[in-house]
Amino acid sequence: MQLGDQFHLGIVTAGLAATMDALTSVFGYEWGPEVGGPTTVRLPSGDAVLDLRCAFSTSVPRLELVRSIPGTLWEPAPGGIHHVGFWSDDVAADTAELAGNGYVLEAGRNGPDGRPFFTFQRSATGFRIELVSTAARAGLEQCWASPAQRTAPAQRTAETDRP
Repeated sequence: MQLGDQFHLGIVTAGLAATMDALTSVFGYEWGPEVGGPTTVRLPSGDAVLDLRCAFSTSVPRLELVRSIPGTLWEPAPGGIHHVGFWSDDVAADTAELAGNGYVLEAGRNGPDGRPFFTFQRSATGFRIELVSTAARAGLEQCWASPAQRTAPAQRTAETDRP
């Protein structure tokens, strides 16, 4: 994991459209489509199917706005930023490295190959990292591509992508 692998800041919000509108009005952000849906995630309490939905900015620095899910880790953060997202060539190894530095695994999902596809880990001070497999990169990049650049509708599925 390298600093250059950081690719987004995640913000969880109860009002996705209102947050998008506010960030557009104040900063000029533009947005890709809302994507996601029912996704099985591994939580400390066991597997759960959650309706994970988000939208990525087409503007940079890249933001991911995630619809809040009460009673889960996907609730708005007091300071606004919920997580920092990093690409990972080896989610399992990077998860272990973060664990060795005191980060606790909060959620994860395996990909179709059975290997970790994404994880959320939190430090003792509350700093949350999301690791996303580089196998998801081409699909996720469609979420912030301009409509003319999209090769197919940005339709993420639980088996191939993650919010």
